[in-house]
Amino acid sequence: MARTLTVMFGSGKEFEFTISQSELAAIGEDAAWRWFDHEYNELDCQASSPVGKVLVIDKILNVAKFSGEARFTNDTAWAQDYARHAARLLDRDKVRVDVGNAAIGF
Repeated sequence: MARTLTVMFGSGKEFEFTISQSELAAIGEDAAWRWFDHEYNELDCQASSPVGKVLVIDKILNVAKFSGEARFTNDTAWAQDYARHAARLLDRDKVRVDVGNAAIGF
């Protein structure tokens, strides 16, 4: 069964991705964590928790936020990688990443 991941920005712009079972199967959970760890560090994201603990939801939201709407528009290969890795970690049929409201819904 394919997964759907939608990334929304405050501007009302939405990016919808469909990720197939074969795409998900090709990415291990450890690889998905490593991808988000790398992007999180490259973008110099800031932990939203005052104690510094960073949850998977924080990483997914912050990588989208610090990458910005322009990167999703201009770098479609990167955006598809983002969607694949996020779908692998969240493991839900439908996911909405609402960057403007700092929320992830299922």
